[in-house]
Amino acid sequence: MKMRKTLVAAALGMALLQLQGCVPLVATGAGAGVLMATDRRTSGTYIEDQEIELRTANRIREAYPADIVHTDVASFNRTVLLIGEVPDEATKQKINDIAKNVTNVHSVFNEITVGAPTTLSTRTNDAYITTKVKSRFVDAKRFPITVVKVTTENGVVYLMGMVTEQEAADAAEIASTTSGVEKVVKLFEYVVLVPDAGK
Repeated sequence: MKMRKTLVAAALGMALLQLQGCVPLVATGAGAGVLMATDRRTSGTYIEDQEIELRTANRIREAYPADIVHTDVASFNRTVLLIGEVPDEATKQKINDIAKNVTNVHSVFNEITVGAPTTLSTRTNDAYITTKVKSRFVDAKRFPITVVKVTTENGVVYLMGMVTEQEAADAAEIASTTSGVEKVVKLFEYVVLVPDAGK
């Protein structure tokens, strides 16, 4: 009986690996399952967003050396955010085209700036700001934290997600009052929540 369960588990694992778009789920394990359970995206869209980020970042790296461009990619509900620094407008446009041509991408917000790449200390501070904003979301308990994606570049906080208007206002207010934040950019998709008929 134990051997049969092991074989079934192995077969299921192989089937999952063969399904297009399921590798990130297998690779990220149970933690991703918990996040997906509280996310307003479907599990398929959640996985597609991870794939979009990975594919876009890889294609940008293949096209441009890291010492010439610095970019980060975020995707939420198939909407891509591009941030970072590039040497000229032509490069910014080419990176935009790269993102638009990735499978399953519906739209692109190109917030890349033309200029010198940020320093390591700036990037470290940006990561710290992102952590502080997320922590304040948790402390405030105004909305499920999985519905808002936070990305920071050079002190500017970008907020993405599927939220109500009130949740958007709350998230922006919390982020804008976090120390170190220079500016908040809202890139939300607005939803109307329907009350559960069973309650």
